[in-house]
Amino acid sequence: MNTKNALHFAQAFGHEATDKRIDILKRIGEVGSISEAARSANVSYKAAWQALETLSNLAGSALVEKAVGGSGGGGARLTQAGLQLLEAAELLNQARADVLFKLEQHSGNTLNLSGLAGLGLRTSMRNQLPCQVKAITQNLGTSRVQLELANGATLVSRITNESAELLGLKAGMPALALCKATAVRVGMGLQGPQSLNHIRGDVIRAPSSTTGGETSIALMAGLQLIGFSALGQELSAGQAVMAAVDESAFVIAIAGY
Repeated sequence: MNTKNALHFAQAFGHEATDKRIDILKRIGEVGSISEAARSANVSYKAAWQALETLSNLAGSALVEKAVGGSGGGGARLTQAGLQLLEAAELLNQARADVLFKLEQHSGNTLNLSGLAGLGLRTSMRNQLPCQVKAITQNLGTSRVQLELANGATLVSRITNESAELLGLKAGMPALALCKATAVRVGMGLQGPQSLNHIRGDVIRAPSSTTGGETSIALMAGLQLIGFSALGQELSAGQAVMAAVDESAFVIAIAGY
């Protein structure tokens, strides 16, 4: 395996305990069938294929190939790259477990370990909010996921059913709600469709009313949201405002700690 492939593999690693994609790949290696692996992992065949496509794209190499036979039909086996990815994922999982154990042993630890999942993300999404899954409802191929912040405020994210399956979302799970700053409108008395999240906060930093632009608001102590206010909005530090974010703009990431 050359250095370039090794770097690609690093992008595919999630936290093994919560990463359904790695679990599905492991099961394919065990049973030699994508459909059987999907059934045993309690996900749909479509979700299993989505998992394989995502992992292969991140790894930069095919992880599964066709094979004769297979216990559940549609025989499949792991490529050398697939086997290497599973081995590397196991080593990474062991290393994470060791680090977390040491952190948890420190007396007086005040860190929110579940929120530290964001440290492993390199993304242009500047808003990364630690939260907890409150409820999930499905309708017409999508899942509406209610996410509760530490102050009790609720956000809603709309994702595909397959994505909810692969994340293994359940009420009570820790997670991160992510969205781009450009997806957040900040102002007074914002109106919009029911698919909008309306989030209250206090202005920390605001642009001039003659220019409009990036605005930062505090949702609670230690948690802020970055968005954009419109030209002509006269906002000042400490002012109570509203942020509006469409449900489809929130991405869910699992905090693997």
